[in-house]
Amino acid sequence: MLHANKYDVLSETISEAKKEKINIVWFKRDLRLQDHLPLKNAEESNLRYLCIYIIDPVIMKHPDNSLRHQQFIYHSILDMNKKLDKYDKEVLIFQKETHTVFNYLSKKFSINTIFSYQESGTKLSWDIDKKVTKYCKAKDVNWIQYQRDGIIRGIRNRENWDKNWYINMSEPIIKNTFIKHKKLNFKNPFAIENSLLIDLASYPKDFQPAGEDYANKYLNSFTESRGKNYSKFISKPMESRKSCGRISVYLAWGNISIKQAYQHIKNHSNYAQHKRSFNGILIRLKWHCHFIQKFEVECEYEYRCVNAGYEEVKYTDNSQYIEDWKKGNTGLPLVDASMRCLKQTGWLNFRMRAMLVSVLCHHFDSNWKHGANHLANLFLDYEPGIHYTQFQMQAGTTGINTVRIYNPVKQSKDHDPDGIFIRKWIPELLEVPNNFIHEPWKMTAIDMTILNLELDYVKPKIDIIEAAKAARIKAWGHRKDSIVKREKKRIVKLHTRNNLAKRN
Repeated sequence: MLHANKYDVLSETISEAKKEKINIVWFKRDLRLQDHLPLKNAEESNLRYLCIYIIDPVIMKHPDNSLRHQQFIYHSILDMNKKLDKYDKEVLIFQKETHTVFNYLSKKFSINTIFSYQESGTKLSWDIDKKVTKYCKAKDVNWIQYQRDGIIRGIRNRENWDKNWYINMSEPIIKNTFIKHKKLNFKNPFAIENSLLIDLASYPKDFQPAGEDYANKYLNSFTESRGKNYSKFISKPMESRKSCGRISVYLAWGNISIKQAYQHIKNHSNYAQHKRSFNGILIRLKWHCHFIQKFEVECEYEYRCVNAGYEEVKYTDNSQYIEDWKKGNTGLPLVDASMRCLKQTGWLNFRMRAMLVSVLCHHFDSNWKHGANHLANLFLDYEPGIHYTQFQMQAGTTGINTVRIYNPVKQSKDHDPDGIFIRKWIPELLEVPNNFIHEPWKMTAIDMTILNLELDYVKPKIDIIEAAKAARIKAWGHRKDSIVKREKKRIVKLHTRNNLAKRN
């Protein structure tokens, strides 16, 4: 067996001594420069630091990932680098497996500390973090992970969670400056490959623009004018596109923090005048963290039912229905308009999202797992902690929430009565009059002759009333299952306040 002699050890020690000691700021879902604690502490350190973002091919291949997510990330970083350039700094993007990137950086530098925010991501991201933890221990690197927004790692119940959330939201906004250290110059061997770079650079005009500046513009326009109708139009598929906060994508990728949004809205001069609407979005900021907190505790919700008792439920899983749903070709106008709108723009209001899930899981009797990643791919504001927990709420697999089965025709008549949203996204129905726009399949041959119409739009393959009846019996009936009941107690104890848990 060969052993390193003392001269080899000495040579290695001298080589290590020649390396510059640095810190690293590792960006994840926190793509901003202000109210950023890792950046603040890196800047205040006596060591120069490297800002990095890693496009991990393993993450890229995961079924929840899509090009539009990476495009938003890339353009967010471009926005950051425009600001950092005047301070002779930048965020370097590596396209390589995470452990390979850190091993390479260890050869170039002596890494003292990695600063980052905690990530409440999928199990895959958690597994990558665990590998980085092993790397840090092996290399004697200090990895400091700061709490992200109001999500607390390692809790066993929700005792004092609400109180701590409000304390966190009341902390001062961090004002970062970048004048102390200059950037580290070296060649990045894992720069973005040209083929991917072309795709990332081509940002669709129908998506919300990325970056910290746009996040603040949307937030300002909400409090200055748009927000006054927040409560009034929150369920309307067309009007909500203007009246809703529209900051979900910026929160999802960290262009702004929850704290920044909360304090801006709460302290705005228009708060008193539009208190109901402003409080409406403030409580949803708290819900935002509430759902991510669930996922932080149990990230298995990505691939298993929140309530394990629902894993035994059998579904029809008609492949044609599922495919029609994905393509926006179900014959149900509001459902198809919502899916097509989402595909084109990356955003949809909450009620329409809930309706899409309801139709897939209840009317089409499909397992939620057949649709979760499809919508994750389409949502520009995809946030795993919110997505999988909310998806299952609408699918009825939590065992603790009311089963909501949305009638797509009623939703259409209630929230798009004149069919404006429907006609915008389903040109096949452009000439259909209002009295048929919600149920075009009810038009007879005589009706179409009188209206001089040739309808090139599919008819629904199901009877929505009968399908809803069957779904309701199935969903509520399974709540009597012994495993569902036992799981309900566990879930309530883990994810709700103590006084609520005692009542259940």
